[in-house]
Amino acid sequence: MTNSKQLRHKIMDKSVAVRTVAEWKSQGETVVFTNGVFDLLHKGHIDYLSKAADLGTKLVMGLNSDASVKTLNKGPARPIKDQDQRATILAALFFVDAVIIFDEETPFDLIKKLTPNVLVKGGDYDPQCSDQNDKRYIVGSDHVKENGGKVEAIAFLPGYSTTSLEQKILDSNQ
Repeated sequence: MTNSKQLRHKIMDKSVAVRTVAEWKSQGETVVFTNGVFDLLHKGHIDYLSKAADLGTKLVMGLNSDASVKTLNKGPARPIKDQDQRATILAALFFVDAVIIFDEETPFDLIKKLTPNVLVKGGDYDPQCSDQNDKRYIVGSDHVKENGGKVEAIAFLPGYSTTSLEQKILDSNQ
């Protein structure tokens, strides 16, 4: 398979992802799931994703669609890159095994369909938080735990954020 085909093969629709993850799990793979916008990929993202991948044998990415990003109050210019660009860049990472674009505000339905072994979010979330109204609550964590999985939070690499990168770009154009 060519590199280009391998790249496209990693970007899956939900039904293909459900079948693929079920197959991986039946083969004894440990499936790790995380999600986000991943608009301007930076060193902090790479650190986070590589550490997430280390928690299992397959890393599955839920990627907010362009429409979904608009519901997250990240600013009027976001997303900067469209969902196809973001998905392709994530799929190009050797430690990412699947990328699934989702339209909903949260990845709850996707997490419920995939039931990963490990659910991961960044350090501003708390795996122990069970209050769904608390901003530290990890969506889908209850489902993953009820099905024998683990929920983890990975600390951010200090000094790296898409918001600060966006501001730096805007400041350099003035």
